[in-house]
Amino acid sequence: MKYFKFLFIGIFFGIVLFKSEAVSWYRIYEMFRFQSFHMYGIIGTAIATGLIFLQISKKQHFKNLLGLEINVPEKERGFIRYIVGGIIFGLGWALVGACPGPMYILVGAGVYSMIIVILAALLGTLIYGAVKDKLPH
Repeated sequence: MKYFKFLFIGIFFGIVLFKSEAVSWYRIYEMFRFQSFHMYGIIGTAIATGLIFLQISKKQHFKNLLGLEINVPEKERGFIRYIVGGIIFGLGWALVGACPGPMYILVGAGVYSMIIVILAALLGTLIYGAVKDKLPH
């Protein structure tokens, strides 16, 4: 029962993303073709907001649901893996027209073809989990 607040926050966040057209395939297409600032503005605002709240949480020593202080681990070495992972993520985003969060919002908005994308993402995650120990990290 105590987790319902998170469900409602997620639903509210989904509505905001849908109404701001952040889940619109056309807006994402415009972004990848550098034709519009709309999505870059949304992403930039999210990054700035995240940075501000992260700094506030560090100074105020916020705690998570388990009562543990929230901390951010140090960066791992390996710049190339972030570039390769970002390219793979970006290609999937451009191909599908949605990143992982909006896939669920689009299903809720009636775009049922996204169920195929969600199943493919889950399959890819399952495959990665099975072979991750054999990959060069």
